[in-house]
Amino acid sequence: MSYVSAVKSNKIPLVDMRSDTVTKPTEGMRAAMLAASVGDDVYGDDPTVNELQERAARLLGKEAALFMSSGTQSNLVAMLAHCQRGEEVLCGADYHVFIDEAGGASVLGGIMFAPMAMNSNGSVDPETIKRTIKPDDEHCPISRMLSLENSWHGRVQPLSDITAAARCGRKYGLVVHLDGARMMNAVIRLGISPSELVADVDSVSLCLSKGLGAPVGTLLAGPKSFIRRAHRIRKLVGGGLRQVGVLAAAGLYALDHHIERLASDHDNALRLAEQLSLIPGVAADPAAVETNMVFVDFAEGAGVRLRDHLAAKGMLIVADSDHVRLVTHLDCGAAEIDLFATEVRAFFG
Repeated sequence: MSYVSAVKSNKIPLVDMRSDTVTKPTEGMRAAMLAASVGDDVYGDDPTVNELQERAARLLGKEAALFMSSGTQSNLVAMLAHCQRGEEVLCGADYHVFIDEAGGASVLGGIMFAPMAMNSNGSVDPETIKRTIKPDDEHCPISRMLSLENSWHGRVQPLSDITAAARCGRKYGLVVHLDGARMMNAVIRLGISPSELVADVDSVSLCLSKGLGAPVGTLLAGPKSFIRRAHRIRKLVGGGLRQVGVLAAAGLYALDHHIERLASDHDNALRLAEQLSLIPGVAADPAAVETNMVFVDFAEGAGVRLRDHLAAKGMLIVADSDHVRLVTHLDCGAAEIDLFATEVRAFFG
């Protein structure tokens, strides 16, 4: 079976390390979804959505929160709510908002991006931010927003880096947003609370459908006035939701049960890196593993061949080259790690 056929088949893979977005709802989460009370969220009367939004606001230390269908929608709505046409967003040159969200803020909002050089952990230095902010000059776009990201490609920035960048941005009049697609991985790695991580940012996007294991959903949190504007913009981009309490229930379950368990994903990623590092033809550095991602370099020309070989065995990875990202998650534990490593070892053996 080819890789494409394996992906398109209806068979449940033995191991799937493409991303932590591939998780399936647990039995407990499915039960919570089945039992959810629902209403019409456009009218504001879905009790489960309201509970999730209130819970998220408290968890993140913000005044209010809004349920979104995806992280991309959440980041887009945040940029459209914070910025006007002709204004710009400062962000890391390899941040998701700049390279992986279809340029939505520019296409739909007339908002420019000012990509900045990054450190190896994904942070941006305050001096870089200051140099990137445009002068008050009619030739320049108006610097309006600083967008940060933590974690980034499995790397975690210490709280001091996030705080320094955010305070620098605010000092120079920028509103600060955090793309927190995998922020709970950073929270667990740092041993701090979610509200501590985002204390100095104005708004934050928290994804529920990656390591937290919900099928759908992201929460956008910030000041009440910002969330009111975001609510209007969510409608504008087609994000009005009806009886969505069945999905909000999954989010509540994730917040109750799947945050602390992220430590297991981190441990399993380290287990994977340790095993792969012992295989000739595979370069993996256990010391570089901080969360649930392992970046591997395979022998020249082996990446795609290994991908197809694994697919025939019911194991899925994304490999278009010899540099590959492997991701552990709720449905990829120690047994799956060992099975995968054994098959890689056999391939190179």
